[in-house]
Amino acid sequence: MTKRLFPQYQRFGLFMAMALFMTLMLAACGDNTATPVPATTAAATKAATTAAATTTSAATTSAAATTAVATTAGATTAATAGGASVSKSGFKGTLSYWALGYAPGANTGFSKSTDAAVAAFTKANPDIKVEVVGYTADQAGFAKIVNAVQAGSGVDAFRIPNDSLPVLVKQGAVAPIDEYITDADRSDILPGLLDTVKFDGKYYAWPLWVPPVAMYLNVDIFKEKGVDLPKEGWTYDQFVEIAKKLTFTRANGEKVYGYSALVDPGLVDTWPFILSDGARPLSADNTKYTFNTPEGISGLKKVTDLALVHKVTPPDFGTQKLDDILTAMQKKLQAMWSRPSGDSATLKANGLNFQIIHMPIGKSGKAVSAGGIGLIAVAANKDKARLSASMDLVKYLTSAGVEKDVPGYYLAPAARKAVTVQEPFSFFAPIAPTAWITPSLPAWTQIRTLIHPNLQNAIFGKMTAEDALGQPTVEVNKLLAAQ
Repeated sequence: MTKRLFPQYQRFGLFMAMALFMTLMLAACGDNTATPVPATTAAATKAATTAAATTTSAATTSAAATTAVATTAGATTAATAGGASVSKSGFKGTLSYWALGYAPGANTGFSKSTDAAVAAFTKANPDIKVEVVGYTADQAGFAKIVNAVQAGSGVDAFRIPNDSLPVLVKQGAVAPIDEYITDADRSDILPGLLDTVKFDGKYYAWPLWVPPVAMYLNVDIFKEKGVDLPKEGWTYDQFVEIAKKLTFTRANGEKVYGYSALVDPGLVDTWPFILSDGARPLSADNTKYTFNTPEGISGLKKVTDLALVHKVTPPDFGTQKLDDILTAMQKKLQAMWSRPSGDSATLKANGLNFQIIHMPIGKSGKAVSAGGIGLIAVAANKDKARLSASMDLVKYLTSAGVEKDVPGYYLAPAARKAVTVQEPFSFFAPIAPTAWITPSLPAWTQIRTLIHPNLQNAIFGKMTAEDALGQPTVEVNKLLAAQ
């Protein structure tokens, strides 16, 4: 069954909606677009931050990183401090927490909820203050956080995408969490998520949330054409049939398309189709490239056929920008869109009448999504009391207790079973366990960058699906072998 129908909400201006969207993208979807963490050389830092800015171009902001000391009085959202435990670390002083997209005093969901969560923690631990440092999704922002962590000072805890973690772990810049994670924590965290932060037998970050890709249904277009909303368990063939019915020209000349999605090297918005026949980009042990299989080729053909055979996508499918699709959804010029959870709040704020459903099922017979993991890690520190206090802070910021204190704190389906997130993110919660998670590999950014232009060329009809997935084989396997 599809998720609950969104009622019509009071409409915000486009400017305000986009401002909200920017925050949510930085807070949640940014975890889908992992940022490579460079070595200590300046050249490596420049290359990695350039890649980071590219993969997060849809949610880039030019503001400089900002700092604020969050206290109970400074919180912009009320907090009751019922979920935060008293730290037994004995630490007294100020911890520095670096958060992607945070701006002190900003009237945005992420900034307000971060302030409130930190206020709840400091209320339970009055001897500890927390300095929240916001960094931006641009070259300057990513360079700042990377350099700060590598320098070994000025950072106690920090948000990080999962495929950025391995290099920092190898550099000894991240502290393992093994001494602080309990059996109760392990059983509460969704299956498989801890494996993504495990290196050499130890765990190195706390999973926060999983923003999975799902299908957004523009309900009013379905009603306009008298098409029934699909039910859970729908197949690719059923999806195509619906997309064809919802691709039409209105009497006023407006062209409506059945489906579109972003195709970008830092995004996996169309990947559930490629994965739906059973393919995975890499082998289970991440040592071999496996997208060049019959299952991968048939999966990619599902995407290319939407443009080349079924003609249900816009002419610029494959090169569209985020604001193009958001506008098309808002103006009811697009019926279906595969996208992670972050944008649902923007569409809800703008009063769009939409529903969320699992992606169509392919030959594997199972619903498959894709996504990344939002993580919070703790920087390595020889001061055991400070390290312990940092772990207490991060454990709270990734717990069910923080949602109790700050309702709406989670801006994506939580990594913990005990957390119940609010609408609209709650509609994605059943989808999160079906998500293929981008691998925690230093080479993953290079790998997806090799794959991406071929996906575009296949969509444009310039390459066959077989050639598109086969061409990167040698280079990808070299990268994997070098790890």
